[in-house]
Formats: sequence, structure tokens, C-alpha cells
Amino acid sequence: MYRDADAAELAARLGTSDEPFVLDVREPAEFAAWSIASAVNIPLGELAARVSEVPAEREVITVCATGSRSSGAAETLSRTGRSVANLAGGMAAWAMVYDTVTLELDAVRVVQVRRRGKGCLSYLVGAGDQAFVVDPSVDTEVYSRLADEHGWRITRVFDTHLHADHLSGARLLADAADAYLHLNPADPFEFAYEPLGDEDGFELPGGASFRVVAIPTPGHTRGSTIYVVADQFVLSGDTLFVDSVGRPDLADHAEEFAHTLYHSLHDKVLLLPDDAIVLPGHYGENVIVRPDSPVCATLSELRQALAPLSYDEDEFVSWATARRAPRPPNYEEIIQANMGRTDVPLLALRQLEVGPNRCSVSA
Repeated sequence: MYRDADAAELAARLGTSDEPFVLDVREPAEFAAWSIASAVNIPLGELAARVSEVPAEREVITVCATGSRSSGAAETLSRTGRSVANLAGGMAAWAMVYDTVTLELDAVRVVQVRRRGKGCLSYLVGAGDQAFVVDPSVDTEVYSRLADEHGWRITRVFDTHLHADHLSGARLLADAADAYLHLNPADPFEFAYEPLGDEDGFELPGGASFRVVAIPTPGHTRGSTIYVVADQFVLSGDTLFVDSVGRPDLADHAEEFAHTLYHSLHDKVLLLPDDAIVLPGHYGENVIVRPDSPVCATLSELRQALAPLSYDEDEFVSWATARRAPRPPNYEEIIQANMGRTDVPLLALRQLEVGPNRCSVSA
């Protein structure tokens, strides 16, 4: 017999000593388009002939789109004596899983909210009885619940840029929390918000030591912005990741944006202290995510790990523009929704988000 495992359990076990063998039984094209990072693909129709490729000493969790095909695979494997679980709800359930890690510096706390199926990262920055939220998804109840757990009232909501691969929940959360919504007007939003200015600062209870400084860093989009918290945490959005930099080619201005991204990195981000901790807006499939560790790196570590950060401007532009990749699924529709150019409620557009993030320059 096999059991059902929910997506939250799988998220909690990945990257630990209890990590299961994740077997994806969808067709190769489905798997290539979007998968769990550690999964191995054996299509259901081939499983009987390839069962020897599935380890017998580890629990196996079978995966498909919705949990139907994978239940058949789980039944087949359970008859071989293996310990097997079926991922209930499949990849559709995986897309909805969130977990969190909290970082602290003196009295300020930064909660990294990880949307595991999308590789999306968002943040609550809190001190005293207030919190700011950066890059929330449309699942606004996640942030409201976390704020309640920490004893915070959400007072300001920010996006780092006009998102292209997922729906922004910033408007929804600001409305629900009766909070200020802050955006960079260099990106073309068509609804009411508080425009960010160069070097704007926002204070949480406790004064200047908890100051959030907004620094425009155009390159991924014209309005890309990073937020520096307590002179230590760098919420870098899609400007700088732990495994790459933001794509400059999404808006058909690849060379222009690559030049501005280079200057954003070298004239602003890389001038921050070496021990500043970069907390990005996404992570790629090669980044190992562990339940008890944030997705982050110091600027010093990134200077050593990411060779393009040492390139001169011409080398950087050539490297970034040579690595064009397919745009995120439903790119145009997501952009239009996040700009405010649709009357359809954002929650009714969730199907547009299915799939991985594709907002970094590939290695």
C-alpha cells in the first residue's frame, strides 16, 4: 500500500537528511517545462520496464500534474515492496506551497516567504508592532497570517518591479491591510499608488536603525528597485540573485537594459558592504533550498561565485544578451494584469502563473 503526502511535507523534507526520492511520472515535455528541482523523470508508461532505476532504500514520492497518474505509479511501486507516497494534488498542489525562514538583526526581523513551486521569494520586514511587505503574491492571506503571528500590523507594501512571471499581490494586500502601496513610477502602472523617489527612506518603529532605503536599480525593468534594510539586508528583487542576475531581454531592449543593469550593479549594489546579505526575489532550479536556511548570500560570496560581476561593461553586455531564453509562460497577459490593464480579478487569473520563473540570465 502507498500513502498520500501533501506538498507541505515534501517541501519540509527537501534538502534534509530525510529527503525522499522524487519520481515524476509525467511525459518528458511536461517535465522539461516545469518540475521539482530534485525530481527524476520516468514516464508512467515506462515505469514497469525501468523500475530498477527507482531506489529501494529510500521512500519514493511520486508526482504528476494533479496526482492521478502518480497514484497509479505509487500502486505499482508499492507492490515491489518499496515505501511509497503519492503527492496529493501533484504539481498543482506544489505550486501553492509556502514556507518561511526568519532572519533577525537587533530588533528588526525579516521573514523570507518562499513559494516553492515558483521559486518566488517575498518578504515581511518588521519591528515593534509594524511590518512592511515586499513582493507579495496574490495569496495575501499568507502575509496577513504571518503578520498576526509576529504581532505586526502591515503598514506599507512594496514591489521591486513590474513582475513578468507571476501575479503581484501588492494591490490586493495594500487594500486588505489598509496600507500604503509604494511602486517605482518608471514602470508603467495604471492604478493609484505612492510613487517611490530616489533614495526614499521608510522607518519602522525604533528609528533610523530600522530604516528601509529604496534604491532604483534599472536593468531588469526600467523601474527595478532594491530595498536596503538596517544597512545589512539587501532585498534585491530581480536585479541580483544568488545564482545569476536579472534578465535584460524581457522587454525587447536587451542591449540597452544590459548596459543599465551593469551600471545598477556596479554603481549601486556592489558598492554596498561586503557583508551585506542579499535576499533575492527568485531562486533557480540549481539552488538547494533547505527548510531552516534562507536563500541568501553575502555580496562578498556573490563576487566570488558569479564571474559576470567581475566582467567589464562590454563583456557583461555580450554575456547577458547572448543568453536569451523563452519568456515566462503567459508573459504578456501577466504584465498586462500587473500593470492594471484588465478588469478580471487577479485571483481569477491564477492559471497564468503555472510554470517556473524565467527571470534570470541562464548560466
